[in-house]
Amino acid sequence: MDQRTPKNPFDTPPPSWSPQRGADQRTPGAQGGARGFTRFIPGGMKTVVVGLAALVVAGLVYEIRPSTTATARRNPFFNGANAPMPVGVAKATLGDVDINLDELGTVTPLATVSVRPQVGGYLVKINFTEGQVVHAGDTLAEIDPRPYQATLDQAQGNLARDQAQLANAQLDLKRYETLVAQNSIAEQQLDTQKALVGQLEGTIKTDQASVEAANVNLNYTNVKSPVTGRVGLRQVDLGNLVTAGQATPLVVVTQMQPMSVVFTVPEDNIGQIMGRVQGGAKLTADAYDRAQVTKIAAGALATVDNVIDPTTGTVKLRAMFDNSKEELFPDQFVNIRLQVDTLHNQIVVPTAAIGRGAQGTFVYLVDTQAHSVSMQPVKLGQTDGDHVAIASGLKAGDTIVVDGADRLRDGARVLLPGEALPPPGVANQQGGDQVGRRGGRRGAGGGRAGRGGGQQQQGAPQAGSGQGQAANGG
Repeated sequence: MDQRTPKNPFDTPPPSWSPQRGADQRTPGAQGGARGFTRFIPGGMKTVVVGLAALVVAGLVYEIRPSTTATARRNPFFNGANAPMPVGVAKATLGDVDINLDELGTVTPLATVSVRPQVGGYLVKINFTEGQVVHAGDTLAEIDPRPYQATLDQAQGNLARDQAQLANAQLDLKRYETLVAQNSIAEQQLDTQKALVGQLEGTIKTDQASVEAANVNLNYTNVKSPVTGRVGLRQVDLGNLVTAGQATPLVVVTQMQPMSVVFTVPEDNIGQIMGRVQGGAKLTADAYDRAQVTKIAAGALATVDNVIDPTTGTVKLRAMFDNSKEELFPDQFVNIRLQVDTLHNQIVVPTAAIGRGAQGTFVYLVDTQAHSVSMQPVKLGQTDGDHVAIASGLKAGDTIVVDGADRLRDGARVLLPGEALPPPGVANQQGGDQVGRRGGRRGAGGGRAGRGGGQQQQGAPQAGSGQGQAANGG
């Protein structure tokens, strides 16, 4: 037999084992009596210590955990099986409901002009500041005018010369007419003089056209704004050589007031819109930001396009805005709310009151006398923001639930705004009474439930009757 030390020092040594010198000289029987019970437990003393520690921790957790009964007494929502639920309510009212179309639109200026030079030359002056508002006819830049002034002077000189020649030829023509009348010269000479006068008159017209062309080119050296608007960034610097009709513009001028927004609507809505427009109605259009929360500007529908886009099945519309404060910026994306029509004398309720289930849409109708609710099916009409019209199912003045409907059921008791919560004892008494009545029908199990109700409200007559029924049922 192996005489080595056992693996577990707490186990009882075998009879043949002899302790070393200096060890405990007690008899094996006495030592085994003190720790002998651990030999029947797997792991020995270590298992005992771990188990005791686990029991201590479980006891601490049980002592410090919240009491369900105390929480139920403090929380009004646990005041019994039929405790009233606090809800928010509103009344169905008569009002107007707007029929709106919400569509995405693009801010489109009425005029965006790329200003390019119409004559060539060196840019000698720039008369605008980037971002400046200019008016139609204002000079934006100046091109060196000297070559064009010289051309104008030359054309004017040619005109003066030819005008003098024409005047002399006309005088000779009058003399020849007198001499022919006196048979002093041949008629052929008179005819030649008439032709010369006509030729000089044609030359005068050509000279006048040359003067006008030179004058126009001279005026083109002053580059002017064709529209009133805001100038953008300068594309050409001072001193550059520009040419007529070059690809790069000097600057771009955009008309800011008024401003238009182009948006599209489905072709199914065209009939309704055109019916209102042809009837002389002025449809309002409001521009909102991307989140459809902030109203940017107010305007009106200006025109409807004359064709439907076959690829998208939509029609383009243009709405006009005053844009006096320049709220709208070119090529900005906005949400357009077009008011097509207005329905009058509609039964209107908040959208939050509408519930949806397997049977369709419904609301919880409040009985203010009995403090209870009933599920009322309704048929919805047009929706206008946070309100919706009720086509059928309600009448004006009905009280409906708008907040807390997710916790309700048909016939549930409710607590209206401004009313005090019921005392916890009263609700517990009612809950115990109901549980006791159910216990009378369920037998022994109900008896225990009835006794629980009686403990919640000691001395309550209803709770006692619940116990009696439960006991009889048991």
